[in-house]
Amino acid sequence: MMDLLRSTQSIIKSALQKLGYSNDMYELLKEPLRIITVRIPVRMDDGTVKIFTGYRSQHNDAVGPTKGGVRFHPEVNEDEVKALSIWMSLKCGITDLPYGGGKGGIICDPRNMSFGELERLSRGYVRAISQIVGPTKDIPAPDVYTNSQIMAWMMDEYSRLREFDSPGFITGKPIVLGGSQGRETATARGVTICIEEAISKKGMNLKDARIIIQGFGNAGGFLAKFMYDAGAKVVGISDAHGALYDSDGLDINYLLERRDSFGTVTNLFTNIISNKELLEKECDILVPAAISNQITVENAHLIKASIVVEAANGPTTIEATKVLDKREILLVPDILASAGGVTVSYFEWVQNNQGYYWSEDEIDKKLRKVIVDSFDTIYQTSQKHKVNMRLAAYMVGIRKSAEASHFRGWI
Repeated sequence: MMDLLRSTQSIIKSALQKLGYSNDMYELLKEPLRIITVRIPVRMDDGTVKIFTGYRSQHNDAVGPTKGGVRFHPEVNEDEVKALSIWMSLKCGITDLPYGGGKGGIICDPRNMSFGELERLSRGYVRAISQIVGPTKDIPAPDVYTNSQIMAWMMDEYSRLREFDSPGFITGKPIVLGGSQGRETATARGVTICIEEAISKKGMNLKDARIIIQGFGNAGGFLAKFMYDAGAKVVGISDAHGALYDSDGLDINYLLERRDSFGTVTNLFTNIISNKELLEKECDILVPAAISNQITVENAHLIKASIVVEAANGPTTIEATKVLDKREILLVPDILASAGGVTVSYFEWVQNNQGYYWSEDEIDKKLRKVIVDSFDTIYQTSQKHKVNMRLAAYMVGIRKSAEASHFRGWI
């Protein structure tokens, strides 16, 4: 993941130069303002004590409190958490939310841990970072391998430490504990709105579109359902084991019913192809919704889609972006396409702070407005400055942190 931080920094540098900022501003924004590394002792079910390492990165709080998910994953590392906290600043800038970016992670494999062990780890993490987080400081949320149950344990631990109920300390909670309607499907909704906007820019029709979705977890699964219900033809999906492709379209409802809790379904079939092969199949819209570095300089010239919408973090390398750009493939970058999650997290925080809750319809309307406005701003920026959508998104995303840092007199 070393390259994720470096590539993020290089695009930020280009974006700030295009906006006319000095190198001092780049020096401030290329790294988080603070990152904490914590050690969390957890008593395991067999009576032994295991020490876990966790991180919390706060990129820039000039705009307001920092905001971002906590991931539980065996490959979490400091550079990854730093890069992802910078991305959160960009997402909050793009969607015009009053936040800076934050991110957290714990090195662990939740798939090999019991419910009790996960609870003790979640609570231990909150105790370790409690000094630097809170509803007006830094607001965590779910991420890879974390969910509403883990958020509930974390909120309960924070409320015990502070001795008052703090629903606004964390988002992505169960509805009964102050969670928001529409939070679970928010990322996929945001991607759907981006696909609709991109299709209209290309003069295409969603009903006739053939779509490939790489990844069948939370974002990929809901997205496949939204596309299928909208009348589009989902011709390919994949998971960790492989991919399914059918030029006549797949039966998404059938696949969703048979998917397990980790989003895998292809192991039930014999006619599977590899993830790599799927990316090169015929389609109109390609949605990488799995892991990073999937479209590279090696396969970018083989992509047959006319629109690529990044639902995963960093699925396309910088070199591959240039290739797609030359081929006039419209790329909707990750920091725009996956901004639905943080937007509805913001709605949840607002609802917690005012103690008044909105219906799912209201959430959907508000989300649509935010994503459509963000898409338009980035598209206009890319046309005006004659740059690709990724650089335009970084320009729009970083501007807010840069302006706020400048007004505060930091630079």
